[in-house]
Amino acid sequence: MARKCSVCGKGPMSGNKVSHSNIKTRKSWSANLHKMKTSDGSGKYICTRCMRTERKNANI
Repeated sequence: MARKCSVCGKGPMSGNKVSHSNIKTRKSWSANLHKMKTSDGSGKYICTRCMRTERKNANI
């Protein structure tokens, strides 16, 4: 699966997981990607924020 949004380029982020005792370990978060069909029949991965924006602009 692609790990980047094909519209905005949003990808995995990284940061620290902080425990109750304040020990910091590295952690990564993936973008919330879903596969959408395009008009030519192929699929592309798009984040939920871009999906929402496309739906919003289509109703204008």
